[in-house]
This record gives sequence, C-alpha cells and structure tokens, in this order.
Amino acid sequence: MSDPDQYTVGWICALETEYVAARAFLDKKHNRPETLSPNDNNHYTLGEIGGHQVVIAVLPDGEYGTASAAGVARDMVHSFPNIRFGLMVGIGGWVPTKHDIRLGDIIVSSSRNGRGGLLQYDLGKELQGQAFHQTGYLNQPPPILRTAVTGLHAQYEEEGHQLKESIQAMLEGNKRLKRKYAQPPSETDRLFESQFAHSNPEAGCGEFCDSSKLIWRPERTDEEDDPAIHYGLIASGNRVIKDATFRDKLAAEQDVLCFEMEAAGLMNHFPCLVIRGVCDYADSHKSKEWQGWAAMVAAAYARDLLYQIVPQRVKAERKASEVLDEIKSQVEIVSKDIQVLHSITSGSAREIDGLVQSIDLKELPIAEGAELGTYMDRHEEECLAGTRTELLLEIQNWAVSAERECILWLNGSAGSGKSTISRTVAKAFQKQGLLGASFFFKRGERDRGNAAWFFPTITKQLLIRIPELRAAILQVIRDNPGISAKPLKEQFDELIYKPLHSLTQSRLPGSRLVIVVDALDECDHDNDVQVILQLLPRVQEFKSPCLRFFITSRPELPIRSGFRTVVHHDLILHKVPEPIIAHDISLFLKHKLSAIRQERSLPPAWPGDVNVQALVTMSVPLFIFVATICRLFADHNLDPEQCLTEILKYQNQESKLDATYLPVLNRLVSKYNGTRQMQLVQEVQDVVGPIILLENPFTTYHQSCSIRVAIGFTI
Repeated sequence: MSDPDQYTVGWICALETEYVAARAFLDKKHNRPETLSPNDNNHYTLGEIGGHQVVIAVLPDGEYGTASAAGVARDMVHSFPNIRFGLMVGIGGWVPTKHDIRLGDIIVSSSRNGRGGLLQYDLGKELQGQAFHQTGYLNQPPPILRTAVTGLHAQYEEEGHQLKESIQAMLEGNKRLKRKYAQPPSETDRLFESQFAHSNPEAGCGEFCDSSKLIWRPERTDEEDDPAIHYGLIASGNRVIKDATFRDKLAAEQDVLCFEMEAAGLMNHFPCLVIRGVCDYADSHKSKEWQGWAAMVAAAYARDLLYQIVPQRVKAERKASEVLDEIKSQVEIVSKDIQVLHSITSGSAREIDGLVQSIDLKELPIAEGAELGTYMDRHEEECLAGTRTELLLEIQNWAVSAERECILWLNGSAGSGKSTISRTVAKAFQKQGLLGASFFFKRGERDRGNAAWFFPTITKQLLIRIPELRAAILQVIRDNPGISAKPLKEQFDELIYKPLHSLTQSRLPGSRLVIVVDALDECDHDNDVQVILQLLPRVQEFKSPCLRFFITSRPELPIRSGFRTVVHHDLILHKVPEPIIAHDISLFLKHKLSAIRQERSLPPAWPGDVNVQALVTMSVPLFIFVATICRLFADHNLDPEQCLTEILKYQNQESKLDATYLPVLNRLVSKYNGTRQMQLVQEVQDVVGPIILLENPFTTYHQSCSIRVAIGFTI
C-alpha cells in the first residue's frame, strides 16, 4: 500500500484515452493508496517520473467540463495533502491562425499580454457586431512550472526532442496500444476552409467531404520538429467548439491556439499547467482518429517537463491545499465585500434611477391646483353628512358596477353644488382605492382652464395608481419632451392610450378606477371640450384597468353638443325633487348656524325656526345661496342681525342674485357716508364692471393692470 502523504505532483486527465497515455509514461507504478478522503470517488494511478511521486486521476466516464475537473482536483488535494502543483494533460482542438500547427502537435499554456495562459470563453460574451468581450481572467501556472517550461524549451531548441521516439519505444513495449495510439497517416490530417461545414455526421471526411475545400499545406521537412511544440493561450469552457466561424473569430481577437473543456475549472483553484495534444481543428470535421496519438505526445511532453524539475525543489513549494485554503479565505472576504458593495451600489443605483425618472417626469407639466387635495383647495368643503345621500349612492353604484357606461355626466346650473359633490365623490373614491386621477377646471385660475394641461396632469396621477405605466410614459417623455404642447389627440394617444395598450392582462391585475373631472364647462375653449369628450370613451377598449370618468359641468350648449354622440349616463341636479334639495339645504344651514352662534355669541335659538325656514325656501335649489349668507353671518365686520333683516327683504323676489349679493353690497356701503361712500361705489364698479362685460374672466394680475390698482389693495 502506498502512503498518500508521499505524493507531490497531481496529474489530471479528462478522458480514458488521456488516462491510458499518462499511465504509459510512468517510470514506475505504485500500489493503490492506503486511504482516501471520505467521499473521494476519483480513480487514481500512483507512480514515479524523474524521482517525483505522481498521482494520476481521471474524470468520471461521461463527465467533462470545468465543474467536473474542479471536483476531481478538490478531492485529489484532500486525499493527497502534500501535492504542490498539478498538470492538466490531454487533447484539444487547434485554432487555424498564423501559426502552422498540425494534428499531433503540442500546445502548452503560456502567459501572453499580461494574462495567464488560459482564457475561459464562458467568462466572456459575444456582442453583436463587436469583438468578443472577456469578462474574467484565470491565474497563471506557478513559477516552478513556468521555469521548467522555459528550461525544456531551451533544451528542445538546442538538441531537438525525442518525443516521437519515446512514444514508439513505449508502443513497442506494449503492442496492445499500437492500434489506437500510434500516429495516423499524414494524409488524414485534413484542414478544410472555415466556411465549408461537414454536413453528414454518419460519414467520414475522406469519403464525403469535397477535397477542393482543403487548405493545402506543405509537408514538414526533416529540419522541422515533428511534433512541434507551441506556447500560448488556450481557450477553455463548457461547450464543445464545432463552429469554425466562432473559432476563427476568437482566435483572431484573442490569439487563441487551442480549445479544450476542463482546464478552466482548475486554474483558479489548483495551481497547474495545461498541456494539450492537437487532435482536431475545432470544426465540424472533427473525428477521434488522432485522439490516441495526441494524448501520447502530450503525456510524453509532460514526462520530459517533470525531468526538468529537481524533486527536492518541489518540496519547498507551498502545498496546493494551503493555496486553496488561502484562495477560499480571499474569496470569502471578497464575497462579503461584494455583498456590501452590491448593497451600497444597488441602493445608489435605485436612488440614481429614481432621480433620473423624477427629472424626466418634470418634463411633464401639470396644472397647479387642479388635483384633489392641493393647497389651493384646502378651504373647499365637501357635502355635509346626511345630505345628497341618494345622489352619492347612485354615483357609487355606477362606479363599482361591472356593466355601466364609461362616463357619468352630472350637470346643473351655477351654484347647484356640483364642485362640492365632485370633491366629496373624489375623496370617497380615494379612500376606497377607486380614484385614478382628478382635474378641477377653473377659468382664470392659472392653467386650470387650459385643456393642454389636462392629459399631462391626469397621466402623472395615473402613474401613482398604475406603476406599470411608468416605463412607457418615461419613454414617451424622453422621445417627445414637448408632448404637452401637442394637439389633444396626440397627447391622449401618447400619454394615455398607447401606454395602457402596452400593458398585458398578466402584468396588471383586474381593477376599476374613476377619473373625476369637475367643471368641464370652465375649460377655456369649447372646441377643446368637444375633443376631450370624443377621446375619453376610447379607454373602454381596455378591460384592465377599467377606467371611468365622472364629469360635472353646467348644461351649456357646447357641452350638450359634445355629449350628444357619446354614450354616457346623465345625472341632472335641477331634476332632483325640491323636497330633497330643501332637506339637504336645511341640514346644511342648521349645521352652519350652530357654529356661527357659538363663534359670534348669538342666542341659542337665533335666528328662529321661521327665519330658518324662510332662508331655506329662498335658497332652493342653489346651495351657493345658503353658503353665501352663512359667510355673511360669520363675518365679524358685519352685524348678523342686520344682515338677516337685509336678506329677508328679498324673500319674495324671483332673482337669486339680488338676494345673494345685494345684502352684502348694501352692508358694505352703509358703513360709509358722503364722498367715501361714492368713492367705494365707483371702486366696486371699476372692479366688477370689466368682469361682467368680459367673455372670459381676468386673472388677478390682469385686473390690477386694467384698473391700475396694485395687487393686495382692499376696497
């Protein structure tokens, strides 16, 4: 039995053919080892070459590639702990280049351009139209082996080699190996043009392939080495190379001499040198005819190489197991560093990506104050609890029902409470997760009357509710940063329709969202209103998400004309029975009066049931009337009792405007006498006159310019 601790050189073979050749070149064979490491399934041959104690292992039958080779090396080092370095000896495919390499030649992995002698093509990638991009490097062989290669090279240069003679002598001593391991006839060394592929795997090249496609090469002379030894880069990876085009491409770009499939599994885990005998040309014409001889020449070279190394010098080398442990420790440290770095860079990448997206989204302008919940509507009220109950229930049922119209149009005259209903509906939908977006039109309020801002404002809100739209929307903004200046149809197509169309059912769970559009009649241009109404129903083409639109407006002619060709559901406020309106106004008024009495220190019964009923009657059907008189009662500059008396003077008049606004104006004027009173009336006329005469309202800035009064001036 052999002692595993005696062995210092590991020799690994991938194929049985290589294993036979390696065994044949042992100076002396030893008995099998006394013990092996648990779970070591390798098959070993032990022996001696040039005074070195050598252990030879072979990969399991049918297994090849970098992972299998790494497993064999790992188990070998565990069972033979004093191994210092290894040799990966066997066969490979040559890459036709400027080097004249023939079948049966030898290729030794050797450092080139600052890299180790091995390139792992699995650690690279092919980019269409670009050169092969290497993404990883493999370690160089240990110095003791590189020095031995240099020494043997010099010896061969001076004296020539006796490799063929050594093989022939060995075969004479073992005639059984001659049939498979002797050198084949030179005429079987065929190199075809790269573009000519072997298309019949059942037939050999001699009987099937077109000989006119052969590349002519002169016979080697007696002065030339046969086999020749070449030094350079060997490509290793997990796929068999039978593609001459890929072979030539990688050879030209990386100056690769040879392809094989195991060594890359060793170089970063097991200090070793790779030696390959050329058995084919790494193309579709490859066969097994030259494998035996190629394995023999590689093994013969490895034997000569070991004779270059003094056995005592090997013992001074670090053990392979120690090198492996150090590498493992370094890998663990690097792995931890990578995890930390990955965590940092991932967070940074997310932050950078988020920042870039935020910058891109800023290119999509929105109408300030048009969305529900902005600072500008902070004082706007919702429907009082207990009011508008039947109306709100009908709207809720429309929103959640599967088979209902895409658009619900709530229309009513000015002051009937449409915007208050819109805010109430929008907030209710928001709490239920039904609100997709909102837009509250308002003439003269910056961009809230401009239809050009409508779809961008809606889109930004939809991005929050439907994050899956983000990629498509960002692409639109990057491709067309001026989208908000485009016609409404193009805006709708690019910002709403196409992004929704890009979503698949699998990417988006079934959902129903409502977009609230208030006061559409306050859009600046009637033509824009009609375009919007024609575009919105197109969202019905998408089942998920199911988008619906709740729209409010006055029943003005342009709006009615736009809805005439659109399938929708009507809710008409002035058709709501007066008793219901009176009930709701009464609740609202009593609620407000309760707060006013407490704030103004008024008697508990003020203003009395009769007066309350009179105010309710005067208000129906306009909520704005009762809201305005409540503001009068709450104004600390006015006497609530006097205001009440002034208002009730108009209870028998049909005009709601007189009863709503004359009490306010009269109370303001009554505070002054003589010249100041006349001046006040003139100032009111200067401010209100242009507003009444203009078709579209002034902004505050334009009003101040027209009457030459600074903003902030109080009448």
